[in-house]
Amino acid sequence: MVKVGFICEGKTEKAIIQSDAFQAWLHQNRIECVFEVIDAKGGGNLLPHNIGLITKELALRGAQQIVILTDSDDDLCVTLTRERINALPNQHVVVAVRQIEAWFLSDTETLKGMLNDTGYYCREPEKIPAPFEYLKNLFLLKTGRGVGGKAILVSRMLKYGFTPERAAEHPNCPSARYFLTKLQRLASTAG
Repeated sequence: MVKVGFICEGKTEKAIIQSDAFQAWLHQNRIECVFEVIDAKGGGNLLPHNIGLITKELALRGAQQIVILTDSDDDLCVTLTRERINALPNQHVVVAVRQIEAWFLSDTETLKGMLNDTGYYCREPEKIPAPFEYLKNLFLLKTGRGVGGKAILVSRMLKYGFTPERAAEHPNCPSARYFLTKLQRLASTAG
């Protein structure tokens, strides 16, 4: 088993990583999550001088590899986001295109149930400029209720079955697929 420490841009990513369903997926793939998952409290805190201290803390807890999960936000491409973070050899940057909430839009089955709409399908979830705002409007339109803040939304999504694996099944959510594939590769090279 490889021991992986996670550094997340915010609370939403942290909640996904710490969820029971995702922890089960990690275990099935021979990955041990080093707790506590770190919330960097914003993408601006994922700069090299901040990550160095966090990485040392995770290494002291036994992390062999570090996965940094962030959003591209307004960066023109994923490469710019990765370059800004400037990861070290045992650090692996995974960038959710736009915002992590694009992964929620990709989980068709969970949203069909939550919206009570068997026809729900988001064709290009990673091309929606502001996925959280889009979700807020979608819930208002379909259910007559809002989603609250991001913490409430992630909690509800997880409660109703959201997983990164389901997001990765969407043909137009390559960042979720990359995330899972990267983790599987880390496990396979650990021996």
